[in-house]
Amino acid sequence: MAEKGLNALGRNTAYQLANVTKTPPQYGALTPRWLTKLLEFKGLEAGIYRVNKVAEGETPLDVLCSQDPKKAEIPQGYIEYEAKPREYVLNSIATIINVDTKISDVYSAPFDQVKEQLSLAIESLKERQESQIINSDDYGLLKNVAETQRVQPRKGAPMPDDLDELITKVWKDPSFFLAHPRAIAAFERECTRRGVPPVTVTIGGGTFISWRGIPLIPTDKLLVDGLKTPKGKSGKTNILLVRTGEVKRGVIGLYQAGVPGEQSRGLSVRFRGIDDNGVASYLLSVYCSAAVLADDALGVLEDVEVGDYYDYT
Repeated sequence: MAEKGLNALGRNTAYQLANVTKTPPQYGALTPRWLTKLLEFKGLEAGIYRVNKVAEGETPLDVLCSQDPKKAEIPQGYIEYEAKPREYVLNSIATIINVDTKISDVYSAPFDQVKEQLSLAIESLKERQESQIINSDDYGLLKNVAETQRVQPRKGAPMPDDLDELITKVWKDPSFFLAHPRAIAAFERECTRRGVPPVTVTIGGGTFISWRGIPLIPTDKLLVDGLKTPKGKSGKTNILLVRTGEVKRGVIGLYQAGVPGEQSRGLSVRFRGIDDNGVASYLLSVYCSAAVLADDALGVLEDVEVGDYYDYT
C-alpha cells in the first residue's frame, strides 16, 4: 500500500504561493487613554500658563460678612493677589523615526511602511503624554496634590468610606475618580462585601462603575508598586479624584496651539529630510502640561492595597 499523500501537494509547498491576509502592526501597549479624553484642555499661544490666585488674608468681603448688619458702613479696600503666581511651561516629548526609502518603496503594499511607523510613534507619544500628566515630577497630578487634600485608607483596601472622605476634599462638582484597574477591582470587592455593589454609568463612550454618581476611570499610568502590570497579587497604589475645567477652577491639560505639522492636539510631525544613504527622517513632538487651578480641584487616596481577597463560600 502506497504511503498516503506521498505524491500530493503539501502544506509547506503550497504556502510559498499563498496570498496570506495580514494585519497592520498590533501595538499591545495601547490603552484607551480615558484621562486625556475626559480632561479639559486649553491651547496656549506662547507656551506659558500663569495661574493667578488671590492671596490669603482678609478681604473686603470678609469684613462685610463679619459686620453688624445694623451698621451702614461700606468696607473699603481691595483684593490682594499672590505676588509670585505659578507659571506652567509646556514640556516637550519627542522622538525621531528613520525609514530607509528603499524599504518603504519596495515593501509598502498592502500597508504603507512610513504611515505605519509614524502611526505607532504617535500612539507611543500619546501614551507618554498621559503618563506625564499623572507622574511628572513638575506638573504631574500626583506631585501637585496639596497636603490638605491627601487621605489615608482606614484599613488598606479602598473602601466606600475612604472614597466618601475623598469626596469631602473635592466636593465642588467632582468630575471623576482615576485609578489603576486593580484598584477599581479591589474597591468593587469591598462594595460587594458590604452589599452595596456600585452602579455603572456611561460617559465619553465608555461604561464605568461609579460611586456616589462619580465614575471610576481606569488607567495603568497610576502604578501599582511602581509598575503598570504588577506580577504579584498584592501591591499599593493611589486613587485620584479630579474636578476638571477652567470654568470650574479645576484641573486642565495644556498644549501648544498651532504648531507646524500639527497632527492632533499639540502633536506635530515634521519631515527632516533624506540623508546620503537614502534614509528619511521624521521628528515627532508633543507639547504638554497640566495645571491645578485650585487646591480643592484634586485629591488623592494614598497607598491603597489591591490584593485583599475574600472567600465567600
